[in-house]
Amino acid sequence: MTIQSRFSENISTKSIRKISVAISALLATSLVGGCATTPAPEVQPKPAAIEKKSQAKVGEELLPPNARPGECYARVWVEPVYVTKTKEVLVKEAGERIDVTPAKYGWGEDTVEVSAASTRLIETPATYGTETESVLVQAATREWLTDKKPSAAPASKEVLERARTHGINLDSAKPGMCFHEHYLPAGYRETMTEVEISPASEEISIIPAKYRIAEKRVLIKEASQRVVEVPAVYETVTERIIDKPAHTVWKKGTGPVQKINEATGEIMCLVDVPATYKTITKRVIKTPATTRVIEIPAEYKTEKVRELVSAPQEVRKPIPARYKKVKGREKIGDGRLVWHEVHDKTHPMSTRTGAKICLIQQPAKYKNVTRRVIKTHAATRTVEIPARHKTIKVRKLVSSPQEKRIEIPAKYKTVTLRELKEDGHMEWRSILCEVNMTPGRVVRIQKALKKAGFDPGPIDGNVGGRTMAAVNAFQKAKGLPVDRYLNAKTVKALGVSLK
Repeated sequence: MTIQSRFSENISTKSIRKISVAISALLATSLVGGCATTPAPEVQPKPAAIEKKSQAKVGEELLPPNARPGECYARVWVEPVYVTKTKEVLVKEAGERIDVTPAKYGWGEDTVEVSAASTRLIETPATYGTETESVLVQAATREWLTDKKPSAAPASKEVLERARTHGINLDSAKPGMCFHEHYLPAGYRETMTEVEISPASEEISIIPAKYRIAEKRVLIKEASQRVVEVPAVYETVTERIIDKPAHTVWKKGTGPVQKINEATGEIMCLVDVPATYKTITKRVIKTPATTRVIEIPAEYKTEKVRELVSAPQEVRKPIPARYKKVKGREKIGDGRLVWHEVHDKTHPMSTRTGAKICLIQQPAKYKNVTRRVIKTHAATRTVEIPARHKTIKVRKLVSSPQEKRIEIPAKYKTVTLRELKEDGHMEWRSILCEVNMTPGRVVRIQKALKKAGFDPGPIDGNVGGRTMAAVNAFQKAKGLPVDRYLNAKTVKALGVSLK
């Protein structure tokens, strides 16, 4: 923090004048010629304790630190230190270049369908034949009747069971055997049975296919693409870069408020030095290189072709089956029987009921019926009609267009910049003043300068312009602080004692 900023933080504006007067009175007697050898007279203390502390603190800030008796000090400005550096700056951005390989085409043959494949239906009629079949008119019977006559009534189960109970083995009876029975004849009725003489079938008729002549677009050249290179677009831009950064320096001031040392009249001012810039120009990519695809439409040719309008169809007409009615006889009721065997003479006739049963067996009756039957059903046979094709020349794509991207590296430029290494500042330096700068010591300094190879002018014990020029040259050669004073480090480097 600078002295001027410390004043702003610790001391109010209204008390600056009071403190300046107190400092002037304090330093007028203690810092005559800027030396620390003369004892300072006592200063009368102020009535307020706070004012004493403020005056003492400000006085300490304006005095050199760690001052030693017999030495003089001067406040000097040490220039800022810069270092020179190089920096690579982008002048042209990296980009790319596009090489386009056009598409390759060749001629070839392509087969085009002129007439589509179709089918044709051919009718196959049904074939018929006749066959004779024996139809059962009356089933075979084996039953117990009341007599040997076919019209006799059958024996009842109760009668048969009673006969079996009384020792007649009905199972071993033979056809023709009779037993006495009371007979109630069975009832019959005439029936009509329908017999199929011709089964159901179908009559098939064919509706032929219909065609028409139409125009059809045939592809003779496929659609393709062409790639066109669009080059990159560049623009030139300027950029400001820092050449010397902003910093502060101490310069001589003119206003009384800027005074740092009222006793010596030294006025210093901390000044902001703005940064300086360099303008560099570089070429950058505005829009990168790319490609644009142009569509090439396909080419067609109109050909006449035969098109199927409606496929062939079959129409089936059903033919119902035919039947014939055949008469029959059906039993509708059983008779009641009370019986005993007619040849059995064991029992008297008075026990007979007058009923008789006979075991009668009648074979089945058949009638031959001739009917028409289907040997093979009516059907259709599909005949394939192959498609017709035509060979034409077409232009075909052999290889698609391709693009090859070639990288273009960025370009850089080396720029020299000065970078602040150390800020300039004020510091106290031990110097020779009127108190300790005796003519004899100055003579020794002049001799030492001359011995070191630096011309101080006439060796007369006076510090003139040539002597200070030699001192400054010696300081620069030895890397010592360079200022307008004979500082203590320079005197010691020359081998001259300060005492």
